[in-house]
Amino acid sequence: MIDAVPNLTTAQTAPLLRFESLLLERAANIESWFRREFLKTPPPFYCSVDLRNAGFKLAPVDTNLFPAGFNNLNPAFESLCVRALQAALERVMPSACDVLLVPENHTRNLFYLESVAVLQDLIQKAGYRVRLGSLRTDLSAPETIKLPSGREVLLEPIVRDGDTVSVAGFKPCVIVLNNDLSGGRPVILENLVQPVIPPLGVGWSNRLKTQHFGHYHDVAAEFGEMLGIDPWWIEPLFRNCGQVNFKTREGEECLVSNVALLLEDIEAKYREYGVKDEPFVIVKADAGTYGMGVMTVKSPDEIRNLNRDARKKMASAKEGREVTGAIIQEGVYTFERWGDEQATAEPVVYMIDRYVVGGFYRVHGGRSNTENLNAPGASFQPLAFAEPCSHPDCTQAPDARPNRFYAYGVAARLALLAAAREIAVANTQAATAPLSEAAA
Repeated sequence: MIDAVPNLTTAQTAPLLRFESLLLERAANIESWFRREFLKTPPPFYCSVDLRNAGFKLAPVDTNLFPAGFNNLNPAFESLCVRALQAALERVMPSACDVLLVPENHTRNLFYLESVAVLQDLIQKAGYRVRLGSLRTDLSAPETIKLPSGREVLLEPIVRDGDTVSVAGFKPCVIVLNNDLSGGRPVILENLVQPVIPPLGVGWSNRLKTQHFGHYHDVAAEFGEMLGIDPWWIEPLFRNCGQVNFKTREGEECLVSNVALLLEDIEAKYREYGVKDEPFVIVKADAGTYGMGVMTVKSPDEIRNLNRDARKKMASAKEGREVTGAIIQEGVYTFERWGDEQATAEPVVYMIDRYVVGGFYRVHGGRSNTENLNAPGASFQPLAFAEPCSHPDCTQAPDARPNRFYAYGVAARLALLAAAREIAVANTQAATAPLSEAAA
């Protein structure tokens, strides 16, 4: 067990304390509700959720369907990951034996490849043969990459034959994507008879954060009604601008007006609950990951006064994609601090199938509690729980360690359910789209 844990630097105010108390009182109802919802809408294969704990609210701020930090999880919960992987793969294909894991193309990021190596090992321990198939266009022969941990990964070029793919004669039953497809949908993986999970339609070439948080809005409303709470306690408000070009300033007035309106909405909620902190919003690319294209805004004038460097930074996303749309999201403070230097921290919760399997704190000593922590200089500390985030201890106070982490697990699974609904819509659209459109 890891003993270190961030401290919450603000007193518990009524909304969050009441929320945590309700979670303990209604834990059986909550778990039953999740089971019913995931029977109706199967969960994603895996998912990670960034949370922010402001003391007066606890909300997901980002949901990643291609998690890339398995090497940061607490090794004590390896067996839980293995069982969850078995459940997830059996759901897709009960008879499956062979898995092709498709990672990102950036092979110079050894920290990412450490995550791939851990994920491959976990799938192997779940009872499957696993090979790594690369989408790199410059890879014509197998390539072994040695990692700082002593592990190594063997990347092999993917070969297509009709409606199946393989690597060096290894024909998988299932393809598991750990590539978020920021560079577009790979033709080599289109229209295969082998299941591809997560589906191509939820890569960043298709996915929008506004769509996800639209589903999350509905989930939060349903959950709030069940518990009798204001959904705002667990939801970041948001608005969006669908046509934005930061370089040419196209869509600037849309951003300015929506920032102003959202700040007004947040101010109203702060007044309602007696929150004295200053409202802020986060403007970020509607499609994208890796913390790129993200900025903190406290006034509409900050949008009008962006300098050239800031516009350039906001205009580009991963793999050189141009930002064409933006989500304006309620900024949620994080009042969690880590270590002697009291570095700003936020929890990231990992799930496989419908199970919480661990997580870590993203810690950044150079960023404030209103800024994006997914940035160079961040470090990672395994979540310090003695049990997974799914077991509350009703004999302790609502904000005791196991119950705080149970609250994290509940908030993360709400985002997981929103992602499940998002995938269901994407699958329906793919099934009804003309073949030429689906392969575009």
